[in-house]
Amino acid sequence: MSKNNILDISPLGFPWKTQDPFLFCAYHKDAYPKGNENMGPDTSLQGRNLGQDFTIKDGWRMYHGEIIPGFPSHPHRGFETITIAESGIVDHADSLGGLGRFGKGDVQWMTAGKGIQHSEMFPLLNIDEENPFEIFQIWLNLSQANKLVEPYFTMLWNETIPFLDVVDENKKSIHIRIISGELGNIKYNYPAPDSWAANSENNVTICTIRMEAGAKWMLPKTSSEVNRTLYFYSGSTMNFDEETVSVNHSIVVKVDEEITLVCGDEDGFILLLQGKPINEPVAQYGPFVMNTKLELQQTMEEYQKTQFGGWPWPRHDQVHERTKGRFALYPNGQLDLK
Repeated sequence: MSKNNILDISPLGFPWKTQDPFLFCAYHKDAYPKGNENMGPDTSLQGRNLGQDFTIKDGWRMYHGEIIPGFPSHPHRGFETITIAESGIVDHADSLGGLGRFGKGDVQWMTAGKGIQHSEMFPLLNIDEENPFEIFQIWLNLSQANKLVEPYFTMLWNETIPFLDVVDENKKSIHIRIISGELGNIKYNYPAPDSWAANSENNVTICTIRMEAGAKWMLPKTSSEVNRTLYFYSGSTMNFDEETVSVNHSIVVKVDEEITLVCGDEDGFILLLQGKPINEPVAQYGPFVMNTKLELQQTMEEYQKTQFGGWPWPRHDQVHERTKGRFALYPNGQLDLK
């Protein structure tokens, strides 16, 4: 194998830099303490910039939350969010009347389309033990033709997400979850209907990869028309086609060649993002992603007038009862219990 298969190696920042058709990826890992009666941290919040707490203090952050960690109601337009909840709990509410609670490996796929408000709160359900928390939120762009489609969300429950278990020649294990697209002979092609990922020709693949220390695995090649980035976010070191990379780096690789991965002396964790680029202009202002500055201006004016339908819930940091399990209540009234 040639090191020419590695196109770029960059340190991970916040958020993670992505390639078209993705906009960025936010990775949140917080060692939350025990929860209190309000499902917030059972400790003092003094010294935190509440409402804008993005600095890790004592191993965790409140983000935009003031009582409960998370992101109270805020708008989106023109793209999609794919939220992978590896550990901890996410409570969802939106301006269309949708609600949900997910975690334990579940994935929420939400198309903002022409406009939606939603909240993403992280209730600390455990009162007798700590509340470890880890999620990815990936922003996937929408093509110009689908910028203003109807908003939509669905749950990809952990139990339904296909996976691939591999044992290498040294009996080391590799576990791969295919959240979107395909890898080898495993496919998952059930994203939102208006997504760029809904067309298999766009080859949008999102996978999480866990490699046992010392494991070796060959990443299959795919269509040369796509961008592919590997995010090595946990572990120690890993070899990518004999190029040694330390943890907390992104690796952009060629897609028309196989790439050999060899994990170092700790278990390694990777997020893979790939897809055919949309190749359209991107105009972004915060939670709005359009194609031109004029469209952004029109979006902000519309949001000021309509609030994308308003907020129907009593709290902007809406959470559900502590005892409630994983569920999704869709805007059409359909209830999905797990």
